[in-house]
Amino acid sequence: MCGIVGVINAPDAAKVAYLGLFSLQHRGQEASGISACERHHINTIKGKGLVTDVFDAAALVRLGGNMAIGHNRYATSGSKAVCDAQPVTATYALGEISIVHNGNLINSDEIHDSLVRDGAIFQSQMDTETILHLIARSQQSHLRDRIIEALRVIKGAYSLIIMSRSKMFVVRDPHAVRPLSIGRLKNGGYIVASETCAFDLVEAEFIRDVRAGEMLTFEEGKDDFISEQLFDETDPRICAFEYVYLARPDSVIEGKSVYEVRQNLGRKLAQISPVADADLVVPVPDSGISSAIGFAKECGVPFELAIVRNHYVGRTFIEPTQDIRNLKVKLKLNPIASALKGKKIVVIDDSIVRGTTSRKIVELLRHAGASEIHMRIACPEIRFPDRYGIDTPSYKELISVSRDKDAVCEYIGADSLEFLPIDDFVASLGDERRYSLVSFDGDYFIK
Repeated sequence: MCGIVGVINAPDAAKVAYLGLFSLQHRGQEASGISACERHHINTIKGKGLVTDVFDAAALVRLGGNMAIGHNRYATSGSKAVCDAQPVTATYALGEISIVHNGNLINSDEIHDSLVRDGAIFQSQMDTETILHLIARSQQSHLRDRIIEALRVIKGAYSLIIMSRSKMFVVRDPHAVRPLSIGRLKNGGYIVASETCAFDLVEAEFIRDVRAGEMLTFEEGKDDFISEQLFDETDPRICAFEYVYLARPDSVIEGKSVYEVRQNLGRKLAQISPVADADLVVPVPDSGISSAIGFAKECGVPFELAIVRNHYVGRTFIEPTQDIRNLKVKLKLNPIASALKGKKIVVIDDSIVRGTTSRKIVELLRHAGASEIHMRIACPEIRFPDRYGIDTPSYKELISVSRDKDAVCEYIGADSLEFLPIDDFVASLGDERRYSLVSFDGDYFIK
């Protein structure tokens, strides 16, 4: 998951990076950090918590510079200690370097163990530091060549921004699993970010997405960038879960509005799994709202925001233990009893992972007086852990691995339950391109 941002050739680059991270807060709430280059020296500030917890006006002034990179952390590897926050910064043979990473390396443990046997000393448990060690140990004379050499070793899903004292390198893996886009700042300079919603806040103009297997090189003082294709073969497969849950609805991912795709998912769900004589369509906020709108439009049933979300509680999907998740569901979601009492409702959610959140939602809605609760899920059943940058649980924790649909329905306590079949899900995405559907079909295409 994670959110990354890079800014170059812009006054107050650290402030622009801060605003970009603020827009990407939904991609990670565990830690935040910014590295900025001021007079050919890289300064880094990072810490646990939200962007607003880590940075104040004084911190951004201290960072300074016209080049900066930033990161919001959502752990798929490593721990939640401050040392595992990004950016990761170091001094090596060619000078100072800082790196941010969104994704997950599938051969990180193998590389890590090899580096340790060769004498490397790690300060964190992140696969990002593995990339940094590969770059530092390379014998190539230029950073560009060291990065390319490291990319020949690593395998997995990665979007990287690497900053030296005068350049910024932007890299996307050959499958382009995790999103990354380029924007032009209105007062000059460029911004690169995980999602286009970051461009809207800083009034940047979207240029294009970084291509699969592409490396972009930006240089201080130069109003252009160099593009290189680093791999002979590419197989673009943007993660379909970006459209289901991860991305903000106001972002555009690979040319497609996330909001419109989610509405399409809801429409398709209504076509194949309608609920006769339903009184209301109720979304689970926030990621279920767009699909619920599509469902309601398609079947002509009134849409009602009958569950209120407390936005000061983080995403339950990210929480590490079940007790915390159960408590946060009650803290986070509260039904409006006056809108629900005696009503036959269709509840639209983006996905079911463990099932415990859905169970608690159904329980809350029953207590609020809903007479019938019919759950409709705007994606297929999640049967496989995602190894490419999403912290979905192990097989034993995924409810759809051990239970069929009827058993899941019984567990969560709904009157009926339907998922969007995978063929209809893909059709709703609206084109013929290939996607990473690993959570649904178990196709671990990166070997």
